[in-house]
Amino acid sequence: MAARTEPVAPPRPALQLSLQQPDARHRAWLPRRRVARWLRAALEAPAELTVRIVGEAEGRALNRDFRGRDYATNVLTFDYARAPLVQADLVLCAPVVEREAHAAGRPLDAHYAHLLVHGALHAQGWDHETSAADARRMEARERALLAALGFADPYAPAPRSRRAASSAK
Repeated sequence: MAARTEPVAPPRPALQLSLQQPDARHRAWLPRRRVARWLRAALEAPAELTVRIVGEAEGRALNRDFRGRDYATNVLTFDYARAPLVQADLVLCAPVVEREAHAAGRPLDAHYAHLLVHGALHAQGWDHETSAADARRMEARERALLAALGFADPYAPAPRSRRAASSAK
C-alpha cells in the first residue's frame, strides 16, 4: 500500500520588503515578520514593496499632493510596476489607522493587516473605485485573505461596545 502524501501548498511569491516606521509606538504592532506574512498572503507575483508608517501631516501632504484630497487617509498605494515584478510603496497613516480601529471596535493589528492586504491588492491592479462589481470582487478577495490569516471580516458591521449595548436595553 502506497503512503498517502498531503498536498503541499504552493510557495508564496518572493518578497523584498523595506519597512519604515519612524513611529516607535507602532513597531510592536508591526514587526517585520508579521508585515511580510500579511503582504505575502495577498501577493500573486514576486514583489519589491516599501511600507512606510507616517504621521498625520505627512499622510495629509501625500494625499493632497498625489490625489488632490486634503486630508490624511488610512493607506495610499503608489504602484510602479505589476509584471513581472510588483513594485510599490504602501504608505499608512498611523493616527488614522488607530482612530479607525478604535471607532470600529477592532484590534489595531487586524486593521493594519487589512490595510496592508488592501494596499498590496491595489499594487497588483485590483480596484474598488471603478465599479460596484470591482468593489465586490476586491472586498471578497480581502475577506478570504484575512480569514486565511485568522482575522475577522473587515467589512462586517462593527461590534457594539458593551456600554452601547447595555444602554440600548
